[in-house]
Amino acid sequence: MKELITADGAAKAIGPYSPALKVGNLLFLSGSIPLDPVSGQIVPGDITAQATRVMENIKALLAAAGADFSHVARTTVFMVDLGEFAAMNEVYASYFTAPYPARSTVQVVKLPRDVRVEIDVIAVLG
Repeated sequence: MKELITADGAAKAIGPYSPALKVGNLLFLSGSIPLDPVSGQIVPGDITAQATRVMENIKALLAAAGADFSHVARTTVFMVDLGEFAAMNEVYASYFTAPYPARSTVQVVKLPRDVRVEIDVIAVLG
């Protein structure tokens, strides 16, 4: 069975998808972009500001499922400019401790609402 997970501290879905689904002991988070959960608008600022908002959205969804970043097994980071990787990675690293999750990072031509970064997550619960 699938269980929908949402959180007040995370941005709402902007399309026909679930922010997160719990399936057995797995938690699948859709790609999170830097939407402010209160205003629904993209946070202003550089890659650091956008990556921080993305990670805070992820943090809220993990918490709503009874998890935290230590439960994350895999992430995918989508960026429009890998030249900003070091700044994004500094923010990303501040949310995790070893052993770090497996990760892929890819540069894409465009992301929703012209954001700089999007991150999806798979976590293992329990």
